[in-house]
Amino acid sequence: MDLIISKRLLWIAGAAYPLHNIARVYTFLLRPARAKAVRRFVKYASFTFAASLALTIIAGLSAVGAQQDPSSLIGFVWVLAFGVGVWLLVEMFKVVGAPSHHVLAVESNGQSTALVTAPDPATLHHLVGSIAYAIEHPDVELQVRVERLMIGSPSNYYFGDTVNMYGGSGNVGMTK
Repeated sequence: MDLIISKRLLWIAGAAYPLHNIARVYTFLLRPARAKAVRRFVKYASFTFAASLALTIIAGLSAVGAQQDPSSLIGFVWVLAFGVGVWLLVEMFKVVGAPSHHVLAVESNGQSTALVTAPDPATLHHLVGSIAYAIEHPDVELQVRVERLMIGSPSNYYFGDTVNMYGGSGNVGMTK
């Protein structure tokens, strides 16, 4: 994929960003949220186990009153719980096994952000300088080959610190 600067526009994968609307260009290491994925697995697996145990107890107690064999219902509950557990485990390993990526982010004045990557982080740092130079000098043209970054779910990645400011003075919250 090409990153092109031409006629006061930055083109990334068919999307055009006017250079005068670019608010920030920076590089960072995009890391999977591994700890979050493990916590999510433990939380949902615990809930699944507790619900299966509760359904087993309820089925056993109701079968005693009706004098029926609850084994087929209990077996279904635990097979279903096992299937959910395997699915949760696969989802966790997708995130835990995902690699980190060095990326260049281009943020506009709006809410859009473009991410590109390259094999060498130094190339990305050089691109930051080139884009900043093009913002200052609109007649500059540039064409660079970059790689497209495909991630499954943005919620599975840590995009760096989040800073929220409310009001005019002193109310700053930072989430790591």
